[in-house]
Amino acid sequence: MKLRTGDRVKVVSGNDAGKTSRVARTMPSKNRIVVEGVNTAKKHQKPTRDTMQGGIIDRDMPIDASNVMIVCSNCGPTRISHRIDSRGRKIRVCAKCGGDL
Repeated sequence: MKLRTGDRVKVVSGNDAGKTSRVARTMPSKNRIVVEGVNTAKKHQKPTRDTMQGGIIDRDMPIDASNVMIVCSNCGPTRISHRIDSRGRKIRVCAKCGGDL
């Protein structure tokens, strides 16, 4: 999976298509990510010691990683490409403009 927590992404398919937000969590084994404010579901929460107040809360549910594109600061939604720097590290770069992500 090429996406990481904290990446700015745009949803390209599904009910929330067109929304832009940040990746809150990644699940590489399932190829799924949780994006803030996307694919929200109502959850009935009982009062516990941690959350004193119960009720109905909105919870962000995971979506497939193929339904989002990373957003480049220069050219917008793009694919991720890789480049090897002088130290031999692999760096993620924008496939359109070649800038670092």
